[in-house]
Amino acid sequence: MRFTIISAMLGLLAMPVAAQEQKPVNIRPYIPSVTVQTPSGPVEISRIQDNAHEITGEWARTSRACPPFCIQPMTPAPGVTTIGEVELLEMLADEEAVVVDSRTPEWFAGGTIPGAVNIPYTQVVDRLGELGCEIDFEGWVCDEARPVALFCNGLWCGQSPTAIRNMIEVGYPADRIHYYRGGMQSWRVLGLSVTGASN
Repeated sequence: MRFTIISAMLGLLAMPVAAQEQKPVNIRPYIPSVTVQTPSGPVEISRIQDNAHEITGEWARTSRACPPFCIQPMTPAPGVTTIGEVELLEMLADEEAVVVDSRTPEWFAGGTIPGAVNIPYTQVVDRLGELGCEIDFEGWVCDEARPVALFCNGLWCGQSPTAIRNMIEVGYPADRIHYYRGGMQSWRVLGLSVTGASN
């Protein structure tokens, strides 16, 4: 009898997660999803509900050559606030804030965070007008700078830190800048919704 009970328990432990009862995958205990406004209309951000889901391909890579893909510091510049996914979702819901995907257009086209706008890190200084700054004879005046959050591919990607430092150098207030350091890799690790994704 004892052997039968132990065998049954081991059988349950060996069952694949898919065969076991699926548990809901919320963003927070009582927040299953968040809806954000995009130029194409509202988009619901949620997590993949498959308890056995795993990332694959490019996003599963852990060892990229450094340089150029070196681990980024927690804060790319003094005065900038580093944030996580929950804070980024709050910024996506804030009509005044702008969430900027600072990656090159090819990366953006392969999938991005719903509600993010693509301003490549190589163009961010030229496009500060989209973030509340005005140009004058002296350069950029950013008295009305909007709160922004920048991200790129992940902890190993230098595109958004470069953009942030360039913005500050020409006058964007550091205290209006937020850095989502985890970027697309952390976003995908958590199984959060991606728009325009090919996978």
